[in-house]
Amino acid sequence: MTTERSGDGRGESEAERADRQWQELIQEIRVAQTGVQILFGFLLTVVFTPLFHGLEQTDKNIYIVTVVLGALAAGALIGPVPFHRIVSGRQIKHEAVVWASRLTFVGLLLLLATCTSALFLVLRVATHDHLVPWLVSGVLGWYLLCWFVLPLWARVRYTSTALS
Repeated sequence: MTTERSGDGRGESEAERADRQWQELIQEIRVAQTGVQILFGFLLTVVFTPLFHGLEQTDKNIYIVTVVLGALAAGALIGPVPFHRIVSGRQIKHEAVVWASRLTFVGLLLLLATCTSALFLVLRVATHDHLVPWLVSGVLGWYLLCWFVLPLWARVRYTSTALS
């Protein structure tokens, strides 16, 4: 175990830094995980409703894609927990944080795709309007702005050195 103090101004060892980063990551995952679990759970029930069987095949296909995306997102966002449990006590907390962070990022991308696909399906079934792709594109743009563009802008704008 490394006991060197990091040069980031926090005065924490590498092990302390990995512990802090793990705790921060778990807090972030809790937010996304709850959302994807609720959305996925809802999606799983749709197939059992009478309306589902009357849908056009195209809408059923969109539904299937949406459910699969939701399952993949749930898997990626839940993945850091078993990952940590399996490697716990092996003195590789830093590596666990790196892999959990990657899984979380992939999970967020899959959640983005799930939300977009679900919105497309709902609006398509509810309105049959030619504006649906435009509305969904606008919402997707909003998601991209909130989830990626603003954080990346802030990262570039306010980061003077490589910090984590």
